[in-house]
Amino acid sequence: MIKIKDSDLEFKFVKSRGPGGQNVNKVSTAVQLKFQIYNSSLKEEEVVLFKANYPNKISKSGYVIIYAQNHRTQNLNKKEAINKLHQLFSDINIPVKRILTKPSKSSIEKRLKTKKRKSIIKQNRKKVTNED
Repeated sequence: MIKIKDSDLEFKFVKSRGPGGQNVNKVSTAVQLKFQIYNSSLKEEEVVLFKANYPNKISKSGYVIIYAQNHRTQNLNKKEAINKLHQLFSDINIPVKRILTKPSKSSIEKRLKTKKRKSIIKQNRKKVTNED
């Protein structure tokens, strides 16, 4: 899971677009979230993976800009913008290095028992000769 610090986020409140009555024209409830990806607290490999997955989401100045205006309050729109940003980063899969472990004694015994059983089954498939 990628952690994003709150200090890396910049919020700007603007007026919403589209229909909605006179409240839309008066109150700045829409949120524009700006995230400077190159100067953030993210690791370099996370930035590279984000850039590979979403090359069109990063502006020329290095910002990821997210716009949220679905709700009537600034607070809900702010939460929605943060959720959208987290959703973008949750889609990125960072490869985790596997820690090599030894197989347990019981798993070794179980594997050897199944091998022996298969061997006996295959021995019984041979043609019977008259020499016995």
